[in-house]
Parts: sequence; structure tokens; C-alpha cells
Amino acid sequence: MSSELIVRLVGMVVMSIMGGRLGISLSFSFDQSSELWGSVFALVGALAGLITTPFLTTRPVKRFRTAITQISVQRMLSGVLGLVVGLIMAALVSIPLSQLPDPFGQLLPFLAALIFGYAGTAIFVLRKNDIANVFRNRFSLTANQVGHSSTEKKILLDTSVIIDGRIADIARTGFISGQMLVPSFVLLELQHIADSSDSLRRQRGRRGLDILDRMQKDSSVLFQITDLDVEGVREVDDKLVILGKQLNIAILTNDFNLNRVAELQGVRVLNINELANAVKAVYIPGESLDVQVIQEGKEMSQGVGYLDDGTMVVVENGKSYLNQTIPVIVTKVLQTAAGRMIFSRPEKD
Repeated sequence: MSSELIVRLVGMVVMSIMGGRLGISLSFSFDQSSELWGSVFALVGALAGLITTPFLTTRPVKRFRTAITQISVQRMLSGVLGLVVGLIMAALVSIPLSQLPDPFGQLLPFLAALIFGYAGTAIFVLRKNDIANVFRNRFSLTANQVGHSSTEKKILLDTSVIIDGRIADIARTGFISGQMLVPSFVLLELQHIADSSDSLRRQRGRRGLDILDRMQKDSSVLFQITDLDVEGVREVDDKLVILGKQLNIAILTNDFNLNRVAELQGVRVLNINELANAVKAVYIPGESLDVQVIQEGKEMSQGVGYLDDGTMVVVENGKSYLNQTIPVIVTKVLQTAAGRMIFSRPEKD
């Protein structure tokens, strides 16, 4: 037997008794048969109790429990702390207010408790992330002072760096220290990309999900999917920047625009493209290397080839060597925002 049925039966009995007594009382007032009125009102009360009792008891309790389970512990603790601070402030203000003549001396302290309690709760809930950071940083500092770190360095992963795929190989080498976090809203964006009607976007999204699955199964990679979120913000990039700022952790990305915005807001950014450029082989003018000329260049007689790491090599007078691998002499190395370019000439010239 369900709890709601039990409550309905109890409510039916209680309302039936109350209805019967009400009917008997009214029968004396109207000089009517007490048995008839009592029976009618008892039946009406029983029907009303059977129908309305769950809406007055179990249904509100279930809604309250559901609402409580959806509130994060951080939000709940912030609200309780704000309420305590607000009531302390109200108590301090109530001392002089209580000295006022009646009715102000009785009414204003009560209003002060309501206002300060609500204001404290609202302010602390709105700033819950900042409050959590204060305690987190305080505990981290205390742990470091005794020689033990209580928190681990963390890094937020952007959608672009997951789709790129190189993050899995870099993480396996151990160059990334700390735990990599993938917020649930980034995972949701990957899912939307994987479900796209465009075949190219769909392929990129599925690649990103495969990379996450690969990292999650690799025990040597510190990786976690987290429920961290930012309320009231829709764009994924904006959420990442706000989280990085609130938690004081870096963002790992390949997105140039996100990189600039995050840096402008004081959030540290790790860019895999910059890392790749930094570890590319360095060539100086006069060195020799082999390159396959695969296409014509922008200028007349130029040929273009690429090294294994993707570096573009422009070969002067290389048009006549299309689809051939030839030795070339480096004449100039140019660093651009897109990467490094090498200008060269055939060794035979």
C-alpha cells in the first residue's frame, strides 16, 4: 500500500468526522434532523478528504524534496551562512531599534530580522562561487604551509582542443601537470556537434567524443567530467572564461578568439598550437633539408612543400620540381601568427 493511499484514507476519516460534527452543529441552528445533516456532511467531508488530502500533504512534501535535491551543497551552505550573518546584523541593529517608542520598538526589530536575513541569504547565494574560492584558497594555503597540498592544479578543456585530438597524446607524455576538467556543458556541445546534419561537423564531434573516451580509459591521464556550470550564461566560451576566473585555473584551447578574450579578463590560457610551434625543429639560413614539392606557390616559379610537423616550405624556382623530393637550402625563416614558414632554394641552383 502506497503512502499516498494511506494519507488519503486518513484524510477521508478525519474530514468525515469533522464534516459530521459540523453537520450536527448546523442542524441545531436550522432546526433540522441532526442524523441526516450529520450523515450528509460526513459523506461530503469524506469525499473532500479523499480527494484533497494528497494536495495538502504528500504532494507539497515531494515537491519540496525534489527542489532540495536540485540545490547544490555549495548553494545551500552559502544560503545558510548568509542567513546567519544577516540575523547577526539584524540582532545588532535591533538593539537601538527596540528602544524606540511603541509600536516602532516592537515592529522594527522584527522587520530588521526579515530584511537582513533575506538580504544576507540572497547576497551569499549570488556570490557562492567567490565564497567557495575564498575557503578553497584558504585551505590550500594552510595545507601548503604544513607541506601538504590539499588541492590539485586543474585545467579546463575547451571543445576545440578536444576535437583537435592532440591533447590525448600530450597528456599521456606527462607534460600536462594536474587534472584536466571537462565541464558538462562542453560535453553537451560536443554531442550537438556529433548530431549535426553537416557531415564534416558530425565527424568532428564524434572524433571529440572518441578522444574523451580514450582519455577516460587511460589510467595514466588525470581526466574528469564535472558538473561545474555558470548560471545565466548560454555561450560555452563565456562559461569557460567565467569558470576559469572564478576557480583561478587555466583554460586549454586552440580557439584564437577564446584565447584573446580569456587573456583580456586575466585568465591563464594554454594553447596547443603555441606549444606545437615551440617544439618544432629550428632551421637557420644555410641549413639543408629534404622536402617534397607538392604544389605551386603564389609567385611565379615558386613551389610549396610541407615538413612532417606541418611547417610550410616555400621553394624558389621549385615549380619545375613538382611531385619530387629534393634537397633545399634554407634562405629565410619567417614566424607568423599562423605558424612558422621556411623560404628556401633548390640545392642544385
